[in-house]
Amino acid sequence: MSQGTLRLGRREFAPHEPVIMAIVNRTPDSFYDQGATFRDEPALARVEQAVAEGAAIIDIGGVKAGPGDEVSAAEEARRTVGFVAEVRRRFPDVVISVDTWRHEVGEAVCEVGADLLNDAWGGVDPRLAEVAARYGVGLVCTHAGGAEPRTRPHRVTYDDVMADILQVTVGLAERAAGLGVPRESVLIDPGHDFGKNTRHSLEATRRLGEMVETGWPVLVSLSNKDFVGETLDRPVKERLTGTLATTAVSAWLGARVYRVHEVAETRQVLDMVSTIAGHRAPAVARRGLA
Repeated sequence: MSQGTLRLGRREFAPHEPVIMAIVNRTPDSFYDQGATFRDEPALARVEQAVAEGAAIIDIGGVKAGPGDEVSAAEEARRTVGFVAEVRRRFPDVVISVDTWRHEVGEAVCEVGADLLNDAWGGVDPRLAEVAARYGVGLVCTHAGGAEPRTRPHRVTYDDVMADILQVTVGLAERAAGLGVPRESVLIDPGHDFGKNTRHSLEATRRLGEMVETGWPVLVSLSNKDFVGETLDRPVKERLTGTLATTAVSAWLGARVYRVHEVAETRQVLDMVSTIAGHRAPAVARRGLA
């Protein structure tokens, strides 16, 4: 199936236009930045910087993915709703995504201007897709291997990990479209590290083209993840090179959206791959012509 235009908020993205989604964590205990953007001022500065460096989507999360202190729906909303409203006011054209699995939070952020609900836990709350349909916003449908939110995988097995990914994500996407979520605003995500060991995530990357062939736009969340760290035996702060290598492979295989911490570096990688593939002209082409 051919790839079509991706529509999110006020923005439209052409089939071969790679899109950067910048991570802004509204948590005091995030795995990568340890709460650097928990307070409003640094978080808004992060949004401004990310947009300047080439991010079209800002992904705002109020709960860290891994285990930790319990965060109620009310607390998650407290961390995100007012911030979404302020980002909407300051950046009217940016696509605002909220990383949540809870329909109550989804409804609250859509009320103040969110354009996309990033459901990283694979439809564990089926009412989240109903919220996306009611507000006409986009939805990310992720494979999490049936894991409960904020749990780590333990001895997970698959007969065929990509077959499972396709069954789950395409099923969630078709359900969302059936509920009324605009088809051009639904994305599928293989869920690297979610319900998977390192070998599963590597295989999902290697076979990403199979997801692209479904016609649903593919989002990848690769940034500094454990599968990168284990592959190279590097701690969290030393995973940028491995992340960018994985980003290049994913771009070559046809992924559309990239959820990242380092926007400027990712932008260069995506522009380079896009130019090699013939979808983008070089920024400058003087060599051999003078």
